[in-house]
Amino acid sequence: MTDDRGPVHVTGRVLTVKKVGAYRHLTVAAPGIAERFRPGTFVAVTVGDLTPRTHLARRSLWITGVRPTGAHGATVEMVVEANGVGTQWLAGLAQDDHLEMTGPLGRPFALPKESVACLLVGEGYSAGVLFPLAERLRERSCVVTMLLGATDEPHLLGALDARRSARSVSVVTGDGSVGRRGTLAEALPELLASTGADVVYGAGSIPTLHAVAAAAEHHGAWSQVAVQVAQPCGTGLCQGCPLPVVGEDGVGRVVRACAEGPVIRGDRVRWTELVSP
Repeated sequence: MTDDRGPVHVTGRVLTVKKVGAYRHLTVAAPGIAERFRPGTFVAVTVGDLTPRTHLARRSLWITGVRPTGAHGATVEMVVEANGVGTQWLAGLAQDDHLEMTGPLGRPFALPKESVACLLVGEGYSAGVLFPLAERLRERSCVVTMLLGATDEPHLLGALDARRSARSVSVVTGDGSVGRRGTLAEALPELLASTGADVVYGAGSIPTLHAVAAAAEHHGAWSQVAVQVAQPCGTGLCQGCPLPVVGEDGVGRVVRACAEGPVIRGDRVRWTELVSP
């Protein structure tokens, strides 16, 4: 019997590549992956030309959306920040190039069973993982507020798209080029108080996620964060993405970020032991 919920490995076809600020937005026809997608999951992609094959580890990319198309079926969308050899290769892909992909992988965001107030906090390109989540929350009649942040305008992702999915959107940038000048950590307490959020979802750097978890706990809210650490294989086989947590039994342990995460309760992460990749 075929498992229609588990990940699949496919050779995707790049349909479009668009420059979005400092990033590249890829749309890829990847049969089977889009149909299995849930917000918070990711794909592991093979980097490098097929012949000769380079020896770079695979890269994990958030799925930032799935869309139906007439000719290619459902497609997968991803955002790439070119900050290394592997991501530069991905950012350089062109229409009709092929991309080996495995997914969707990882634990998705858990959705509330009732209509509650939700605050979604996204930093830089990582914010993309929150947009399909916002759509799912709205389908459940949740009140969605988004807080987006970046160092400057080119690194701010999706502020206009967010307004289609959220009741209200707040923006902060480090240089004040868009929205308020400041950091997400600085803006969080005020927004938590004004929205009365019951659930806080976060995606961004380790320090920002730590701030999200701490602020949510201080306000009596429940938090889930999408932790981004280096994931050499993305499937849990290599054990190369240790994530220090506290279990339900209160005992500290190390889990695999790709398999037991990357979405995890904010109050379960041992933040001081986690180093940004």
